[in-house]
Amino acid sequence: MADKIDHSLIKTDLYDAVNGEWLKTATIPGDHSTTGGFTDLSDGIEKTLMADFKDLLAGKLKPENDEMNEFKQFYELVSDFDKRDKDGSAPLKPYLDRIEALNSYQDLSDQLADWILTGLPTPFSLDIDSDMKDSTKYALFASGPRLFLPDKTYYEKDNQAAKQLLPVLEKMMAQLFKLAGYKEAETQSIIEKATAFDKLIAPHVKSAEESADYSKMYNPRSLDQIADSTDKLDLRTAITSLLHGTPEKIITTEPDYFDALGDLLTDDHFQMMKSWLLFKTVMGLSSYLTDEQRQTSTIYGRAMSGRKEARSQEKSAYDLATGTFDQVVGDYYGRKYFGETAKQDVHDMVVKMINVYKKRLANNTWLGKATREKAILKLDKLGIQVGYPDKIDPLYSKFKVTPASNGGSVLSNLMTFTRIRNEDDFSRWNQPVDRTRWEMSASTVNAYFHPFYNIIVFPAAILQAPFYSLKQSSSENFGGIGAVIAHEISHAFDNNGSLFDENGSLNNWWTEADNQHFHELAENMVKEFDGLPYAGQKVNGKLTVSENIADAGGLSCALEAAKGEPDVDLNAFFLNWAKIWRQKATPEREKLLLSIDVHAPAKLRANVQVQNLDDFFSTFDIQPGDKMYMAPENRVKIW
Repeated sequence: MADKIDHSLIKTDLYDAVNGEWLKTATIPGDHSTTGGFTDLSDGIEKTLMADFKDLLAGKLKPENDEMNEFKQFYELVSDFDKRDKDGSAPLKPYLDRIEALNSYQDLSDQLADWILTGLPTPFSLDIDSDMKDSTKYALFASGPRLFLPDKTYYEKDNQAAKQLLPVLEKMMAQLFKLAGYKEAETQSIIEKATAFDKLIAPHVKSAEESADYSKMYNPRSLDQIADSTDKLDLRTAITSLLHGTPEKIITTEPDYFDALGDLLTDDHFQMMKSWLLFKTVMGLSSYLTDEQRQTSTIYGRAMSGRKEARSQEKSAYDLATGTFDQVVGDYYGRKYFGETAKQDVHDMVVKMINVYKKRLANNTWLGKATREKAILKLDKLGIQVGYPDKIDPLYSKFKVTPASNGGSVLSNLMTFTRIRNEDDFSRWNQPVDRTRWEMSASTVNAYFHPFYNIIVFPAAILQAPFYSLKQSSSENFGGIGAVIAHEISHAFDNNGSLFDENGSLNNWWTEADNQHFHELAENMVKEFDGLPYAGQKVNGKLTVSENIADAGGLSCALEAAKGEPDVDLNAFFLNWAKIWRQKATPEREKLLLSIDVHAPAKLRANVQVQNLDDFFSTFDIQPGDKMYMAPENRVKIW
């Protein structure tokens, strides 16, 4: 059935004109916080794969490779809730006992490398990624830990969201500790100390807005400097053990945190830190135990997002199994439901969008010749990944399931896989960067640009209607997947992507004049969105600027590509653009995203971006006085 569009509303509100009728009847499933564009596609894939994997478990569908066979065994294990309930908290006990056995920082320090490989929490975070200054090899990154609340801004005095969320978190944790065998008085003390330590951490880590600025990420420190951050933990030995080598530099994304680490890890704070470790472990691992623990562990997340109920046993087992073997499942999905023909078709579309972008750069009026040439070189070297990888990541061949008959539990297997994954990550240090490696499953409804690798990735899952379909007109496809493709290309030239050169290295390739002009244009985009009212709050223009620049560039380039087709229909182009952003979300979800999400709300993405394009006004005869009208001098044009 075709969507009912209220054409009389287009001059007032494009998003409502296209999606108003749908919004009236759309209902958010109880275990969701949203419904609409992206969510509907995810739900469709989930339904398809759950049916397939039901046949897999029943023996009607044969595993096509060894990795799929291990996935099948793991799926059987996570689906056996009778066994999980029988095991109770026993699988968690060894990890809690290990934390309980700590009597000093020295006890933790003596086993720190193994502790990190095991996947237990630490009051700092280590990670491997491409060296921001030399994208040919992997480097070690260091940052602060994740907080209990969604963002450091929640820890500010009189934050109303925190006043609502913290009691919910504490009540949930009291239940989880009780289910893990702790007495009430003991639990209360742990929770008080853990939350106190978390509050001490909060001022020294970055907020979502601060983290969104990649120019502040690269803060190289020597191993000595990192090791000297605290005298309570031997970071030098831990790091050299993990890397099997000695790094000359460690990229410190949150330098303020390491400046404060010595003041956080004091003898007076030891019991607080130990409680924080227990809290994090119980919070992180309870969902892999009994069904009661699984459901209880969702209470806090559901309060944050407004989901009314936990996922069913069947769906939670699907989530856990497919999430653990995500690339294996992606390979199956991509080959069965997408295939090589569609892969090539979309790849051609990406190349077409890159060529449109090149043409625009060549004709750009505000960039100097030298900067233009470097920008075109960056496009020439842009890596393209479409559909699904050519082969499954070798990491998954190491995942061997220990079945229940051999004493295996869901948690013991997951912790084994975690160790394998961590060892694999740390083994990459100082090795050549693999730009062909996928970081997202082909069955994920999303797309991304990675500035460190200068690659764009379009998993098979997003390449379906309304984003893309052979049944849709070229203009509809360009208003959907074309705009998404060009959005990801635009990230190479947003306020963050523009910091990195054609190889993905942090390197200023702009002339000073061009750079200044670009930042003035970017500031216009900040102002266009900053303070826009939404869900009883206001949009943060600085937090969302990179995504808004990418949306603007993406939509503008997709429009040019659509106009180049013989069957161009700009009406269909703009209407499908508005359709792909349709979304209904819980009020809690909307408020949470306004504080932490780098994307503007879906409705504003649909409505504001079209107002920057002259063709939108001529297509629908929008005149001064119409609500969707924007004066030409206020239209933000960057790419």
